[in-house]
Amino acid sequence: MRRGANAIAGDTAAPEPLYVPPKPEPEESIQHSLFGEILDWMLAPLLLLWPMSIAITYLVAKSIANQPFDHALEDSVTVLAQQVKEVDGKVAARLPGTARDFLRADDVDSVYFQITGPRGEAIDGDRELPQPPPDDAERSGRVHFRNENLHGTPVRVAYAWVNLQPLADPKVEPRLALVQVAETLDKRAQLANEIIKGVILPQFIILPVILALVWFALSRGLSPLAQLQERIRARPSDDLSPIDPRQVPEEISPLVGSLNDMLARLTHTIDAQKRFIADAAHQMKTPLAGMRMQSELALRQVDPDEIHRSLEQLAKSSESATRLVNQLLALARAENQPQAGVALEPLDLGMLARDVVQDWVTASFAHEIDLGYEEPEASVEIDGSAIMLRELLSNLIDNALRYTPAGGSVTVRVRASGNLALLEVEDTGPGIAPSERRRVFERFYRILGSSASGSGLGLAIVREIARQHGADIEIFNNPRSTHKKFPGSLFRLTFPPLAMPDPDVD
Repeated sequence: MRRGANAIAGDTAAPEPLYVPPKPEPEESIQHSLFGEILDWMLAPLLLLWPMSIAITYLVAKSIANQPFDHALEDSVTVLAQQVKEVDGKVAARLPGTARDFLRADDVDSVYFQITGPRGEAIDGDRELPQPPPDDAERSGRVHFRNENLHGTPVRVAYAWVNLQPLADPKVEPRLALVQVAETLDKRAQLANEIIKGVILPQFIILPVILALVWFALSRGLSPLAQLQERIRARPSDDLSPIDPRQVPEEISPLVGSLNDMLARLTHTIDAQKRFIADAAHQMKTPLAGMRMQSELALRQVDPDEIHRSLEQLAKSSESATRLVNQLLALARAENQPQAGVALEPLDLGMLARDVVQDWVTASFAHEIDLGYEEPEASVEIDGSAIMLRELLSNLIDNALRYTPAGGSVTVRVRASGNLALLEVEDTGPGIAPSERRRVFERFYRILGSSASGSGLGLAIVREIARQHGADIEIFNNPRSTHKKFPGSLFRLTFPPLAMPDPDVD
C-alpha cells in the first residue's frame, strides 16, 4: 500500500543498531623457498632409497657368494656318495686317507661330513651333524642344500640320498643311505663383504658428486626466474607494458601470463583514475569559475540589490561545488569498499528504505513532488551495508526528484519476488531512451538536452554500490505512467537471497 510523504513524515522510528563482528586476526604466513622445496623432494627419495640399496646389495652379494661354495659342496657330496657301497648287507664307505684330508683341509672354514645308513645308523663322519627334516620327501640322488647350526655355529649343509640297490625291483622300497657335507660360512661372509665393499664404497664417493650435480642443475634450472626478476627490477617505475612470454621457459609462461593480466588490469585502473581526476577537475572548474566571477562582480557593485543578487549566485555555485565534492567522495568510498574489508550484514531493506524516504520528504515539498513509499507485505532481509545502501537509495531519489516536473510523483517500493529482494524507484519524468540506459551509469555522463542540474555522478555511485552487493540494476519505462510525453522511469535493483548461516558454526 502506498504511503505518501505526509504519512511517513511523522513516523521517526530508527532502526536498531546491528552487531558488527570483530575482524579476524590475519594468520602469519611463512615464506618458503622454491629452490629448497625442489631440493628436498629430490634428495629425500635419494636418501631414503640409499639404505634400501645397501640392504638389497648385501642380499645379492650373499647370494652371489653362496653360488661357488655351494658348487664345491655339491662336488664333495657327489664324490663322497660314489664311495658308499653295501657289502654283505652292510653299508660301508671306502674313503682313502687323501679324501679325508681333502675334506678337512681348509684354513678358514671347518668342513664336516656324515654318512648314515638306511635305518639312520652312523657309518662314518661327524655324528653330531643334524639330520634333514623328517618331512623331506625328496630323496632322489640330486644334491640338496639347507642351513643348520652345529656347535652353535651356522653351517651350510649339502646332502644327497644314495640308493644302495640301484638294480632292485622298483616295487620294493629302496634302501637309501644319507651323505652330508657341511661347511661354516666364514669364506662366504668374507666374499660377500668384499663384494659389498666394492659396490658400497664407490657410492660414498658418488653420493656427494650427485648432490653437487643436483645443486648445480637446480641453480641452472631456476636461473630463468632470477633473470626474469632482474628484468622486472630494471624496468622504470611507470613501465606497465606486458612481459614477453617468449623470453621465459614454457613452465613459467602461465605465471607470466597471469602477471601480464594483472598489469593490464592495473593499467586500466590507473587510466580510469587519471580520467576520473581529469573529469573531476574539469567539472570543478565550472562552479569555481562561477564563484570567482560572482565574487569579483560583487566587489565592483555599489547597489545593495546587485550585491545581494551576486551573493545569491555565489551561494548557489558553492552549493553545486559542495555537492560535486560530496559525490566524488561517495564514489571513491564505494569503489574502495572491497579493499576496506567491511563485511555485509543482515538488514531489513524495507525499514532502511522507509527511513531514507523520510529524509527526503522536505526536499520533495521544495520540488512540489509527491514522494511516496510502498511497504512490503512482510519483512524483506538482505545482506548489505546500511551506509552504502542509504547512499544508493538517496542518489536514486535525488535523481528522480531532479528529473520529475512539478506536480509529478516519485514512488519507492520494496517487495519480494520468490527468494529475491527488489528495490524499485519509479518517477513520472521524461524517462530514459533504451539507447541511453547503459551510458547513464558512466561518470559525468549527461543526457543531451537535459535541463536538470547535476554532476553526472549519482547513477555511477548507484552502479558501484549495487555491484558491491551483487545486485542487478535495470531501467524500464514506468508501467503506471499514462502520459506520452513523460513515460517516466523505473529503476529496479534485484538483490541476491539472504545467505543462511551454517547451523554447525557457532
